[in-house]
Amino acid sequence: MELANWTGTGVQEFILLGFGVRQQMCLFLLIFFTILYVLALAENITLIALVVLDVQLSQLPMYILLSNFSWLEMCYVTSTVPQMLFGLASTQGNISFSACFLQFYIFFSLGDTECLFLSAMALDRYLAICHPLRYPQTMTPNFCYGLVVACWVLGFLWHIFPMILISKLSFCGPNIIDHFLCDAGPILSLACPPVGNLPLISQIVADSLVILGNFFFVVLSYGAVIVTLLKTSSQGSRGKAFSTISFHLVVVTLFYGPVAAMYVIPGGGGESGITKLVTVFYTAITPFLNPLIYSLRNDQVKEALRRLRRRKVRLLRQKVTG
Repeated sequence: MELANWTGTGVQEFILLGFGVRQQMCLFLLIFFTILYVLALAENITLIALVVLDVQLSQLPMYILLSNFSWLEMCYVTSTVPQMLFGLASTQGNISFSACFLQFYIFFSLGDTECLFLSAMALDRYLAICHPLRYPQTMTPNFCYGLVVACWVLGFLWHIFPMILISKLSFCGPNIIDHFLCDAGPILSLACPPVGNLPLISQIVADSLVILGNFFFVVLSYGAVIVTLLKTSSQGSRGKAFSTISFHLVVVTLFYGPVAAMYVIPGGGGESGITKLVTVFYTAITPFLNPLIYSLRNDQVKEALRRLRRRKVRLLRQKVTG
């Protein structure tokens, strides 16, 4: 494998080293991540279809946001895993300069969008539990769709400026990225000096602000929800509400835990092996787990599945009798 493919004008492509494991392990990882990817897509498609097909769920704000969150998870896992699988199946890890920065932009934009979606879902639970009388008038379906659009637009606007700044740097070689995707840290480490304060600006403006800002909003929202629930006199309603938000808190923890360790804590992405492991967790494993977490012991989802089965049985009977 050539160590570089660059001219005097700069690097024309990068080489992703991937996981750096033996061929037998590559085959195992290829099979494992292929199955995981297919299952993640199937689970999220099922959840979206259930919300769309069920009349009751499709009108509930939480499930409008959840179905769009599932679509986001499908996009998120697709932005990284296919490239990872290609690297495992092939000895060539070459990726063009423009394709690398396109992946970098899409990957981080989807991450920003996920932060905003988690905040929108926290807002929904806050209004539903802390302000139940105003909730139906505030969280209308139109308002929910407006939140969805705002999350996507703001998420994809946030990283345009950092992406342009980093892409304008000089890359004169080497061109080897010790990762399975085009992440900001490894790319910046290949830039020709001096890079100035760009790494610090990238971490503070592009990463810390969006991650910490949304994280604090989520913590405050669920903190207010927990305080309100503790004041609730009804034990039954309190237990049901706690059960609902516990799923949200698990999803928030699974996402913000590794992401904060990577992009907020100084030096968090320093160790290559740990960086790859953490990145795999929140890009491939989390999109697989989230639909299971939201569906597990969820009475509304189970009831929607029962309604869908009954409707199918009625349609079959009508075909038979007709």
